[in-house]
Amino acid sequence: MKNIVLTGFMGTGKTAVGRELSEMLNMRLVDVDAEIEDSQKMTINDIFSIYGEKYFRDLETGMIKRFSGEKNIIISTGGGAVLREENMGALRENSIIFCLNASPETILIRTSRNSDRPLLKVEKPIEKIKELLNYRKPFYEKAGINIDTDGKTPLQIAEEILGILKCRK
Repeated sequence: MKNIVLTGFMGTGKTAVGRELSEMLNMRLVDVDAEIEDSQKMTINDIFSIYGEKYFRDLETGMIKRFSGEKNIIISTGGGAVLREENMGALRENSIIFCLNASPETILIRTSRNSDRPLLKVEKPIEKIKELLNYRKPFYEKAGINIDTDGKTPLQIAEEILGILKCRK
């Protein structure tokens, strides 16, 4: 089986859906952000604060290249992974890519539970979400199979992905 990649903006459900799929398919879940934190022994917030976004994106690309060559895994990428074509090229080689989408309001609700969102540490996070979504929209649209996650549980989204995978066999 090809790898399953979950990409999309922060707060769209990549990690939670990845966990559901991992359990349903008995496949290992690789969360790229968690792998970066483990390898650097610091949080994404700290990496952004100390080294900047470019450094983080370079680490992200390295992790994506490392894991995209494996087989039979689920890869949950960071929300900005789609911005580098080399990331998407590496992922397309051995994976089916799903891009999870949500409205800015849903993203704000979901991300407000977590203070580890360096790009949202601003006065008006909803405006930042809209700005980033607008910029990234063309990247997300061509990333893979798009799935709307508004009003759905991670289990419902995972089942939707499984249905699509069965149709592609």
